[in-house]
Amino acid sequence: MIQRAIDADVTRMYMPNCDSGTIADMLRISQQWPNNCFPMIGLHPTYVKENYKEELAIVSNWLTKEKFYAVGEIGLDYYWDLTFKEQQIEAFATQIDWALQYDLSIVIHSRESTQDCIDIVRQKQNGKLKGIFHCFSGTIEEAQQIIELGFYLGIGGVVTFKKATLADVVKQVSLDHIVLETDSPYLAPVPYRGKRNESGYIPLIARTIADIKGVELAEVERITTTNAEKIFIN
Repeated sequence: MIQRAIDADVTRMYMPNCDSGTIADMLRISQQWPNNCFPMIGLHPTYVKENYKEELAIVSNWLTKEKFYAVGEIGLDYYWDLTFKEQQIEAFATQIDWALQYDLSIVIHSRESTQDCIDIVRQKQNGKLKGIFHCFSGTIEEAQQIIELGFYLGIGGVVTFKKATLADVVKQVSLDHIVLETDSPYLAPVPYRGKRNESGYIPLIARTIADIKGVELAEVERITTTNAEKIFIN
């Protein structure tokens, strides 16, 4: 799968962490593919449970001893379960502080919680905080707030879905504020919708965005790659 992505000219893949149980495999992949697969560290909001303080301590410890390329995937998820909503908010804010401490970008999960995530980022934005609202599927008003905060919109396979409203948002937003992503293994773009997503499908997303905006594919590739480099390459 990694080789298929490289063959499709997708040469840098950034891996989001979930919790302490996913760190070892992620680091193993990054060691096997050091020029292509890059690890992030964080406690994903859907993994915030009773032991979230212990999980956060593990994230904090790893930040002191390994190179990571962002703090992520962090944020809020109100879709599955609201049992630990307050703990999710606490974990999100804490991990943003660590990102600022270590001069790392953040990758935000904001399912059914985009405005709350925006508000927390606004409180923390001191001019140095940067990152991506991953898998963005919000309104143009939310997109504008995110852009005003200096963040990027992560656009993935949903933009290729016929009934999705995301295309209307993309049409109104400059490419200067967009990065391409897959959310693998989820949300595969058409014609692979419903199947396992792969990083090698990024060109399909780029093509759709080029069609929506009426520009050459090369322009989408160039601008979104430059944006990604601003986020991830120090």
